Amino acid sequence: MLSPEAPASLEPDVCIVAPPTPYDPASGLPPTAARAVPPDVRCPVCGMFPARSPQWAAQIIFSNGDAQYFDSPLSLFMYLQDVARYSPGRSSGQIAAHYVTDASAPPDGKRTPWVDALSAYYVHGSSAKGPMRAGNLPAFATRAAADAFAERRGGVVLAFGAIDAALVAELASGGGHSHHQ
Repeated sequence: MLSPEAPASLEPDVCIVAPPTPYDPASGLPPTAARAVPPDVRCPVCGMFPARSPQWAAQIIFSNGDAQYFDSPLSLFMYLQDVARYSPGRSSGQIAAHYVTDASAPPDGKRTPWVDALSAYYVHGSSAKGPMRAGNLPAFATRAAADAFAERRGGVVLAFGAIDAALVAELASGGGHSHHQ
C-alpha cells in the first residue's frame, strides 16, 4: 500500500543499459576487429569501466561493427547467456566476434593482447581475482599458457564450450559481489 505522500504512480526500478559503442570507419580497422577499450565505456553487465582493468577486459563485436566491452571474461559469459537483457533489441545471432585479453601477455600500454574468445582457454578456480575482487576466468591464447598458469596459481583449464550456465552462476554469486544476475 502506498503512503499518502507517495505519488499515485510509481515508476519501476530501471537499470541503466550501457549501449554498444558504434563502429568508427575512420579507425582503419575492419568492422569485426578487436579494438582498444574506450576509457569512458561501461560494462553492460556490472557497470564497471573495463578500461580500468585492461588485463581482464573482453569485448564482442556485432555484425554491424558495434562493440560491447566487459570488465572480465565472467561478465562476457554472463552477457552471452542473455544478450537481449543487457542489449535490448540485440541477439546472440548478431554477434560476429568475441575477444578476451590474453592473461599471459600483459598490455604494453599501447595495445591489449586480444585473442578470439571462442578458441581461448580459461582457468577456473585459481587464486587470481578479477576486477570485482572475486574468482573469475583468466583467459589464455594457448593451452600451454593456461596449463602453466594453473600449475602456478591453481585451478582447472577449460575451453570456451566447457563453461556452462551453472559455472557462470557459481562465479557470479561468489565473492560477496553481484553482477546484477
